[in-house]
Amino acid sequence: MNYERIYPHGEVEEIGSEIYVVRGSINLNPLVRITRNMVFIRQGSELSLINPVRVDDRVLKQMASLGEIKRVVRTGAMHGIDDPFYVDTFGAEMWSQAGGTIYTKPSIDVVINDGTALPFDNAKIIEFKNTKEPECALHIADDDGILITCDAIQHYGDYSYNNFLARVMMPFIGFPKTTIVGPIWLKLMTSEGGSLESDMRQLLDAKFDRLVSAHGTYLPNGAHQAVEKAIDKAFAAN
Repeated sequence: MNYERIYPHGEVEEIGSEIYVVRGSINLNPLVRITRNMVFIRQGSELSLINPVRVDDRVLKQMASLGEIKRVVRTGAMHGIDDPFYVDTFGAEMWSQAGGTIYTKPSIDVVINDGTALPFDNAKIIEFKNTKEPECALHIADDDGILITCDAIQHYGDYSYNNFLARVMMPFIGFPKTTIVGPIWLKLMTSEGGSLESDMRQLLDAKFDRLVSAHGTYLPNGAHQAVEKAIDKAFAAN
């Protein structure tokens, strides 16, 4: 099988108790490369990859030193390009919400929703109900809490892993260096005449001080206030 190629990426970084991130990238087109992040969570000897990014052998060895790749967890419908590599190579289970039409392979082994018992501690799914395609967030309630998002909420502390053209464009297309509701995602996922404000505001019911999303950079503190401000701004006209 022909898998998506490997794009520039970093090494494994630990951002919480048994929570890790690999910062990477992907080409939107031949001229623009943007950030793309993979989070993975270790429970015992098992790793659960959240929105996987394909990495080189060196980083795969770093991951293998931490545990066995046991499952792939897709939390955003537009993030599935590297799922087949991990499912096929490591025999990982595929966990995903039902109903996505963008990436329909691999087949889903475990359908996830806001009632799903997750295979790692102190975690719950926050499922969006009104999006045109499936989307959810993960909340880990350890220490001061961490929110793991896909496209809905993004944070940019810098523009690393974007190429030069993307770095120039980002502030002008709705991606300033701050916490935001993903503007392209919001447009694509909102039904005509609908609103995702209630979906977004439910995130604020969770207690968290840290944020990591599938794009941008890790926010180590002040995340709840930053997410609230981003939501207020995105839906100010409502």
